[in-house]
Order: sequence, then structure tokens, then C-alpha cells
Amino acid sequence: MKNVQTTMAAAAILTVAGAQAQSNWTIDASHSKVQFTVTHLMISEVTGKFKVYEGKVVATKDDFSDSQIEFSADVNSINTDDEGRDKHLKSDDFFNAEKYPKMTFKSKSFKKVSGKNYKLIGDLTIRDITKSVEFDVVYNGSIKDPWGNTKAGFKLIGVINRIDYGLKWNAAVEAGGVVVSEKVNITCDIELGKQK
Repeated sequence: MKNVQTTMAAAAILTVAGAQAQSNWTIDASHSKVQFTVTHLMISEVTGKFKVYEGKVVATKDDFSDSQIEFSADVNSINTDDEGRDKHLKSDDFFNAEKYPKMTFKSKSFKKVSGKNYKLIGDLTIRDITKSVEFDVVYNGSIKDPWGNTKAGFKLIGVINRIDYGLKWNAAVEAGGVVVSEKVNITCDIELGKQK
């Protein structure tokens, strides 16, 4: 009986210790950026961004390895500095923001490759189509700001094919090629705030 009680006590201590080791983080949107770039007319690049988004990270280690990450963006907040183009992107030719207002991401793994370099793998959902994607991530470190808040900074870089997600509109150009590239380069500068 004594051994059972000792085992139960040890398990309780480990459970509490595990809970204390877990930290919760959320994106500080005022110090972050979620943007994408596509090739236009085969000769130049157009960059856009999502202005409204949210994300959370649950970390069990100080270096964030094996973190659980969830992210969502409001498709209606897309901004390419051109009102007509933004309207077209929200239409059924691309995102169909009325029917599919959210783009989401949920991690499957987040592992350190070397030094500050990590590999993030997860499921990206656009227009209710989910595909596995990979991001190269640089962890820029953590710091306390002047108000006592703990912050962490990351840079994410990845590439997706928009056709995979049903964003299929295009048009041919006279000299050959198309108006918009199928490949979309994604770059995110993310600042996280640790929840107290």
C-alpha cells in the first residue's frame, strides 16, 4: 500500500511539474507580418499581406522544439495595395472569401535542425482543402521588454502551389507564359508574447 501511495504521489508531482513547464504564447500582431509574393507577367513580383490573423504556440521547452502551433488568417483582410486586385483575390477565382473566410494552419512537428534553424511541418487549409506544407524557420531568440513581458521572434519562409488549393485563375500572355505564377512564396516575421 505504501508503494502505491508513493507511486501516486510521484506521478502527481511529475504531472504538476509538466504543467508548470508548459508555456503559452500568442502572436503580437502589431509587431508581426504575414505576407506572400507571386510572379506577375513572368517579369516582376507582387507582394501582398494579411492584415488580420491570430496564432498560438504551446511550448514545453525553452528552445521551442516540439512546440504545438495553430494559426488562422482572415481572408477578407488580404491587402496588395490595389483595391481591384484585392477584390479579385477575394472572389471565387481565388480565395472565395465569402464561402471560405478563414485560412488555417496546424503544426505536426517543429524541430531544430541546427543552431537557430528549425523545420516546421503542418497542415495548411485554404478553401477547405488541406495539404501538408513545410517552412524553414529561424528562431531569433527571446527577451524581456521594458514592461516585463517575455517576447520571442521567428522568421518563416516557405513555398506553396496555389493550384493545389483551388486558386486556379490565370490567363496567358502573348509572349508565352501566364499572368500569375502558380508558386506562392510565403514570408512571416512573427513576434510572440508569453502569456502570464
